[in-house]
Amino acid sequence: MSIPLTTRAYYLPKRDGFESLTLTEIAIEKPKAGEVLIKVHAVSLNARDIVIVNGTANAAIPIKENLIPTSDLAGEVISIGDGVKDWKQGDRVCGHMTLSDYMYGPIVPANFLDTCLGGNIDGVLVEYRTFPARSLVGIPDHLSYEEASTLPCAALTAYNVLMGGSSLKAGETVLVLGTGGVATFALQFAAASGAHVIVTSSSDEKLELAKKLGAHDAINYVKTPDWSAEVMKITNGRGIDHIVEVGGPSTMPHSLKAVAQGGCIHIVGWIAGEKAPEPVDAVLGLLFKGARMRGVMLGSLAQFKDMNRLISANKIRPVVAKVFPFEKARDAFEALASQTHVGKIVIKVSE
Repeated sequence: MSIPLTTRAYYLPKRDGFESLTLTEIAIEKPKAGEVLIKVHAVSLNARDIVIVNGTANAAIPIKENLIPTSDLAGEVISIGDGVKDWKQGDRVCGHMTLSDYMYGPIVPANFLDTCLGGNIDGVLVEYRTFPARSLVGIPDHLSYEEASTLPCAALTAYNVLMGGSSLKAGETVLVLGTGGVATFALQFAAASGAHVIVTSSSDEKLELAKKLGAHDAINYVKTPDWSAEVMKITNGRGIDHIVEVGGPSTMPHSLKAVAQGGCIHIVGWIAGEKAPEPVDAVLGLLFKGARMRGVMLGSLAQFKDMNRLISANKIRPVVAKVFPFEKARDAFEALASQTHVGKIVIKVSE
């Protein structure tokens, strides 16, 4: 396969909105020892990408100047550097979101934020990119590049939520807030593991899709604002063993009411806002229930491989809401920001 000398990439000369995404041409680097060159076929977007591009990211997230954004790719190995033995030309791969040595365990290393792609390090919204060979995993055979691009962040985070702490057991209850990327993966993984899954959303249409993916119960939180009471009713007063908490402080009061004795609230985001509508006494809420609260960011490379085995064994297919061409990347960001979709927004970079 002939390798071009240059590649197109999206840069952020300034971070003040999606119009700042600038398509330019840069030189293709040759893979160094221990690296491979990847032809990027697809990239998926995360909520993190939105706040980075529009300049509203939390101050704790380090972001380099003139950044190439996004972190999640699926592609094809087209060249290998010296010493690479695990990969060969033509292999279909996904890249880990962080370039740190996060190989094992459910807890991210201390330097995690400094080593994340599309933040402090140039990301993957580019046609060709070198990548450390040790940070790659193979793509399950039944998945397309577009589907596989959704795995590195959303899927891996959902897997770590359910399997990285006290692993989910068949028959336990799982509450999934929303129908975004992490949520739809958590729903599918929980259903595949034999859990009873309850999903919340503001849309009956989204809830119907959630049921098709394996949800046993669905709650429209617009029609049922006191959704924690509805959860307790569904569970006969027992509550939830695992809550996938993507809303943040604004949904935490309900999550504290809905968690079971000895249960766990897994915090993975704050898409509903960073401020609570009412005071949250998490200390007493957790104390009286013997419950736990756990922050989850991503997962290790070993967990990525374990997750892919679960995906392959159960023929799980990621929920891809829409695929945009590379030239329409700005439209993809707009679509994600609208929050009207179910699942993941993907950019098709190349054939």
